[in-house]
Amino acid sequence: MDLYGYFRSSAAYRVRAALNIKRLEYTAIPLSLLAGDNKAASYLDKNPQGFVPYLTDGTVAIGQSLAILEYLEETYPEPALLPSDGAGRARVRQLAGIIACDIHPLDNLRVLKYITGIFEVSADQKTAWYHHWIIAGFRAIETLLKDAGSGDFCHGDKVTFADLCLVPQVYNARRFKCPLTDFPNITRITDNCNRLEAFIQALPENQADAS
Repeated sequence: MDLYGYFRSSAAYRVRAALNIKRLEYTAIPLSLLAGDNKAASYLDKNPQGFVPYLTDGTVAIGQSLAILEYLEETYPEPALLPSDGAGRARVRQLAGIIACDIHPLDNLRVLKYITGIFEVSADQKTAWYHHWIIAGFRAIETLLKDAGSGDFCHGDKVTFADLCLVPQVYNARRFKCPLTDFPNITRITDNCNRLEAFIQALPENQADAS
């Protein structure tokens, strides 16, 4: 199993954590997004979007982090990263989707480079953009985490897709100094996750290409 990624990619971060939780051995193949390694013809032949992460498992090859998580869950079901009941799975996917579909696409590197390059926004304006979308999404998540479905983690007392998406987004929020004082459940759950070895090993600074 090979995982093409970039140490600071939050999408790759979530997949690394999932692989670690499921105790699946893989080879990390780093691609520098800053250097444009992901736009090399040899990589685009594999993954036409040129994004990371990209997983190969034998003859299976998949892009898009949520699709990868679904594949891992169906192919390597233990330990489970989705609840056993339909309502629970839907709740987890809702939480994950707020991050992966609504926050992350607006705050990822290619969007930030585009708005600074094309629209010539200042560094302060770029930071304001970044904070705006994180805070908007986190407000919704914080409210959802107040219900009885949450426990030590986003859904009950086991790690799910929702936690896999939340932890990297909080990491990025802290990196860009986004205020999190209004989100006690988000920070509590993130801190719980970050005590687990699977998440520690997945940290950006613990990846070979971080140096």
